[in-house]
This record gives sequence, C-alpha cells and structure tokens, in this order.
Amino acid sequence: MSKTRRDVIVLGLAAALLPSGAQADRERDSDQARRAVERGEALALSDILDRVRSDLGGEVVGMSFERKRDRWIYEFKVIDPAGRLWEVYVDAATAAILKREGH
Repeated sequence: MSKTRRDVIVLGLAAALLPSGAQADRERDSDQARRAVERGEALALSDILDRVRSDLGGEVVGMSFERKRDRWIYEFKVIDPAGRLWEVYVDAATAAILKREGH
C-alpha cells in the first residue's frame, strides 16, 4: 500500500472516531468553506492544497476553516519529517501562507 493511500485511510479512520462535537465542527467548517467558495470569497481546498502543499513542510493531518480579521483562513495541522506538529495558516482567497506555529 502506498504511503499516500495509507495516510488517507488513517485520516478517514481518525475522522470517524472523532467525538460528535468535533465532527460537527468539521461539518460546519465544510459548510462555511463551500459557501465562501460559492461567493468567490475563498478558493476551494483542492486549489489551496495544489498551491501550497510543497510549502507546508510535511504531511497534513488536520484542517479547519474560519473567519479571522475579515478574511477566511484555512488552518492546516502539519506533521514535519521530524515528527513535530505545526499549525500553518493560509489565506483562503490568495493561498498565501500567513503564519506557522510550532508545538
């Protein structure tokens, strides 16, 4: 099994095991993102990932979508090759990486 396919399966299983509140948050994020894309306020997640994947610094293990300071932001949780967790904030309209926070 390829690493990418394994990662997709693991993420799917993890999402299925999330508490209902977390799943509701994820559904709310996807509804907000869909509406923002329809209004032309944000790029679709697939477009964002096409543009920034190589700059994220690792594997995406989570994502949220929210409004901050009058703009839509994709927040990616990324595990780097050393196993550290990062939050990478990306402007949803321009795909510009705004900030990285390590944990």
